[in-house]
Amino acid sequence: MTRNTLGEARTKIVATVGPACEDEKILAELVENGVDVFRINAAHGKQADFQRILDKIKSVRIKTGFPVAVLLDLAGPKIRLGQLVQDPLEVEVGQELSFVRGDAATKPDELTSNYTKLIDEVKIGDRVMLADGTITLEVIDKTKDTLRCVVVVRGTIRSRQGINLPGVSLSVSSMRPEDVDNALWAARNEIDFISLSFARSAQDVASLKNLLASMDAHAMVIAKIEKREALQCLEEIVEAADGVMVARGDLGVEIDVAETPVAQKRIIQVCKEKMKPVIVATQMLESMHHNRRPTRAEASDVANAILDGADACMLSGETAIGQYPVVAVETMNRIMLHTETMLKNAPQDSKPRPSSHVHPITSAVTHNAANIAEAIQAKLVVVATRTGGTAWVKAKQRNYIPTLGVSDSEATLRRMCLFWGIMPHQVTQLDSPETLVEDVTKWGKSTGVLTAGDRVVFVTGTGLLNQTHNLVFVNEVPK
Repeated sequence: MTRNTLGEARTKIVATVGPACEDEKILAELVENGVDVFRINAAHGKQADFQRILDKIKSVRIKTGFPVAVLLDLAGPKIRLGQLVQDPLEVEVGQELSFVRGDAATKPDELTSNYTKLIDEVKIGDRVMLADGTITLEVIDKTKDTLRCVVVVRGTIRSRQGINLPGVSLSVSSMRPEDVDNALWAARNEIDFISLSFARSAQDVASLKNLLASMDAHAMVIAKIEKREALQCLEEIVEAADGVMVARGDLGVEIDVAETPVAQKRIIQVCKEKMKPVIVATQMLESMHHNRRPTRAEASDVANAILDGADACMLSGETAIGQYPVVAVETMNRIMLHTETMLKNAPQDSKPRPSSHVHPITSAVTHNAANIAEAIQAKLVVVATRTGGTAWVKAKQRNYIPTLGVSDSEATLRRMCLFWGIMPHQVTQLDSPETLVEDVTKWGKSTGVLTAGDRVVFVTGTGLLNQTHNLVFVNEVPK
């Protein structure tokens, strides 16, 4: 099976690799059904596990002929419970529990944490959320070595569940030693995207970027917005990052769940203004863990993220541990295709916006190439790029005409897998416009994408201006 990239959704699909889809055959099926980026969750497993998954993905690239990208999601300073004496522990409203220092609880009503400063930094009156926010405790008393809490919302507590402390200012670093080590592994293995969990400031992003720069790595840094502090300095974080993930799981616990939809829209809007790709993540098709069909609300959730301007949507447990990983991807692709028809006649920006990724001339030429393509009803826009910067700018225009991002660099092709509406395609070389036309025309005819008389708009450079695209021309497919 050959993936028809021009017939698929323009919004990209990120899929998490886990036990349900780790088999090479299933990974290949996911790619054929629309996965553009595979996510490796560093919160689960060791580097040997990551390497095993990466080796399979590399094999799948060869089998499918598609340059599927890889995102390593750093675990970050996730605060978790320690081992319970009674596991699981059912708690009722009004019941009292105590956090104690140390690694081991000695009584059923005692809790411990992997964050040694928890007792020092939490105050009386603060809320402690457990199990993704389904259980709520309130701190009612504090001593040097204990936090006494009362259960406000009942539930079942299990060992090593996540702890959220909404509104509490923590001194924990944005990257633990394990995160640094995993980021270095990613740099050595040419991972395409690295996401920073629990980013709270632009400096957090800069720290990871500096680490990668020291390894001469070119991975794009994706800042995960999942803390209230991140929302308070959102513009600065987006400016510092190469892209953003709306991490709704922890965000929906750190802030009121009622605030989450508006926060999502705000994050997407800031990313649009600053021309940064944005991924919407967590529970997009949650019911497909166990069902072959999503709920109507989930389908609407995916559609609304696209209409708001998301560049990609992410599947987490749906593909990692769900019963129907391939069906989940195929379903998401169908929802995207139907939704994107609403964007066909959407108004475009009247003038090019400046971007730090490309020369102003490149930005202007790319913008007007899209206008020319619409005016002559071109079948295809072809953007030649060495680093992906030109394709990045083209993606943020949201032009509906199919766009082929061509490059002779495999790393650039993988990077373009996150850019909205850009279909990566490898060519032999970029220096000759004649060779470029010949390459694309031959490919287009062989795949049935192009037929005689079709018009194709090309964006490339003459070589007269260094690292600048200053040439746009139209070619008509000969008979």
